[in-house]
Amino acid sequence: MSDATDAFYLPAGGDVYEPTRATESPWDTAAQHGGPPTALLAHAIDAAAGPGLRLARISVDFLGPIPRRPVRVEVSPVRPGRQVSLSEARLVAGDRTAVTARAWHIATGPTPPAGGEPFRPPEPPRAGPDRLDVPGLTGWGYGEAVEWRFTGGGGATGSARVWTRVRLPLIAGERLTGLARTLIVADSANGLSAALPMREWLSIPPAVTATLLRVPEGEWVHMDCRTRLSPDGLGLAHATLSDPVGYLGEVSQPLLVRQR
Repeated sequence: MSDATDAFYLPAGGDVYEPTRATESPWDTAAQHGGPPTALLAHAIDAAAGPGLRLARISVDFLGPIPRRPVRVEVSPVRPGRQVSLSEARLVAGDRTAVTARAWHIATGPTPPAGGEPFRPPEPPRAGPDRLDVPGLTGWGYGEAVEWRFTGGGGATGSARVWTRVRLPLIAGERLTGLARTLIVADSANGLSAALPMREWLSIPPAVTATLLRVPEGEWVHMDCRTRLSPDGLGLAHATLSDPVGYLGEVSQPLLVRQR
């Protein structure tokens, strides 16, 4: 693992990447937060997509803790097509697949007539604290690699609304894309809106799904997050994504909820 913080990943030849401290999970310094691997797999799938196609949905499954050591990315087509295509990718650590992803790409086309529900973007980010405070945690890599500016909530528990700005490239030497900027933060929905105190309760997302209408314009992505719990130990975290222009898409995460 690398203690560098110039990017989330350092290219290590071929399809191998070395995760830096910026990928560090809040709960285990030897593990990665789910956001950077989600963005890395999406980046690889998107690079293999045909011209005129845009990523519309990605579903990512975390098959266990994601080690913070060199990983290999594998991409393969599932359903090729010129109008819609489905691809999958795997993040392999050693001899174990740690993360899998499936993504639909849809062809762009002429602008349709105006329609749908109006959407009012949140107020632009204001000056103020830009760190993510998690009770009992200080100086963890992923939390420092993103700028967080809350517009509502942001307490120890409950719904939260926050502007995010990723501070680093996804891959060293490459420009940070709007897609990566969005997916690096998407897996934070449950942590931002935890329904129960984190010191006392685990809230573990085995998966995350992001459905995107478009990619953001500019550096800022807003997340309006809420978590709901069932009576029998499950939860569902949800976030509405937007930028200063308007609506971007939705994020959802199923949750395992257990007392520590």
